[in-house]
Amino acid sequence: METAQGTPGSTHPTLILWLIVGWAGFALLPWYGLEDGILSLEWLVDGYPFDRDLAPALFHNLAGEKLWLAPLALFLAVPLLALSRTRSDPAYGRILVIAGALGFGWLIAQGFAIGIRGWNAGWLNGLFGPLDDRQFGMGSGAMLVASAFLFIFTQGIAARGAVNGDIFVVGAIGFVVAIVTIFVFYPIINMLMSAFITEDNSYSIAVFFEKFTDRRLWGLACLHGGGRCGAAWNSLLLAVLVGILTTALGLAFALAVTRTNMRFKQGLRALTVLPIITPPFVIGLAIILLFGLSGNVTVFIADQFGMQPTRWVYGLPGILIAQTLAFTPIAFLVLIGVVEGVSPSMEEAAQTLRANRWHTFRTVSWPLMRPGIANAFLLGFIESMADFGNPLVLGGNFNVLSTEIYFAIVGAVADPAKAAILS
Repeated sequence: METAQGTPGSTHPTLILWLIVGWAGFALLPWYGLEDGILSLEWLVDGYPFDRDLAPALFHNLAGEKLWLAPLALFLAVPLLALSRTRSDPAYGRILVIAGALGFGWLIAQGFAIGIRGWNAGWLNGLFGPLDDRQFGMGSGAMLVASAFLFIFTQGIAARGAVNGDIFVVGAIGFVVAIVTIFVFYPIINMLMSAFITEDNSYSIAVFFEKFTDRRLWGLACLHGGGRCGAAWNSLLLAVLVGILTTALGLAFALAVTRTNMRFKQGLRALTVLPIITPPFVIGLAIILLFGLSGNVTVFIADQFGMQPTRWVYGLPGILIAQTLAFTPIAFLVLIGVVEGVSPSMEEAAQTLRANRWHTFRTVSWPLMRPGIANAFLLGFIESMADFGNPLVLGGNFNVLSTEIYFAIVGAVADPAKAAILS
């Protein structure tokens, strides 16, 4: 385990490694993305390193182009000052933190500021004037430089005593934070920002409130006049019902497995995994094949009792059945651990005091299991809100948020702002 402490004259192999990586990305590898990828190696014979699409950042700057990349060389040179210092020197950590933060920040800022049409923001065009140049997405060179700045920064943080000076742990934390920010937080923020974009690509809070208060989202026409309720109320009602049913069934199965002598306990435990690993559409399709207009059960009942087949399964009943079957195993897996954690001796003590089973459950078992039951309900509620496959297959005219988001993107008229608001 390498730490950020050292003795005078000690080497800095990790810092040297990332400096080599950074300079290789800046001076040797194509800065912008390649259509065939860096591993094709065709770029080596297609005009590299003087072709504008294949040139490293250093060659762009030497040709007097893309001068906004030049500060990156300065930020890569600053850490060289730390090589003459020991890791225990406070200046060592400060140099790396400043160089890494400024380099990484500048790299991200110029990437957002300049795109394929020049300035990406109108205020930049007004501040600096028209930009005759442009740039495409980051390539292997830019990615190596970004990685170098990130890990130079984390080494500086470690040198200042974070996580006991463990360079590897601090670097791993920095890497995870960067990955989560890039692939989770940034897309979410970018999506939410689209909720404020008007038709002329400007931002307005009025657009957000107009779409957020849409009657198709919050309407209550189903309570009067025979209309439809909004997707938000439908989703909330469905999620509450699913949470209650899955929790009740999961608790019943958990009590049966742990408190009775029922047979095939291990088989029941194994079967609970099947709905979790099956694709989301399977249960919905199975319900259609059984209870649909031409389903086996529907046809049998129609033949035996002369009843007219209906489409009752399409809507709230069908989705509720499908989600209850799909998410009850999750509640069971949560609650079986909770039930097993309740000592039977406490229940036996209550029964020796002549408490009946219902009184024992209400006064002893229920208070102990209540936090776990709340967790199971919350899981069922969230899973129902997030489910897409079953509402898509069985929803019919019963709209929920997940399907509304989908159709806002792939429908006849794409509406990213609506999808962002519904999310």
